[in-house]
Amino acid sequence: MDFPMTRELTEDQTTRRGGAPLKVAIAVAVLGVLGMLIFDHGPWNKPKVQHPVIANYSTTGEAARAAGADVIPTEPKLQVEPSPPVPKPLHPVNPSPQ
Repeated sequence: MDFPMTRELTEDQTTRRGGAPLKVAIAVAVLGVLGMLIFDHGPWNKPKVQHPVIANYSTTGEAARAAGADVIPTEPKLQVEPSPPVPKPLHPVNPSPQ
């Protein structure tokens, strides 16, 4: 017994074209990649590198001092850090066999 609904559904599935969302997604992805390439690597995004002879300051410290900042060294860390104040367990989690 051949059902007419099953036959129509099978014929409809073989001729169905559902590529429009896929084409839109591919177009959006391609335009996004091209936009990132143009924006990140365009002529307006080139670093302005100066020759060391032309540069005003040779170190970051000199530039900071010229801007009015105080440059101080960081405090040295202690050789042995104290243990944090946490309560000690009364019984070990895994007792050792005796």
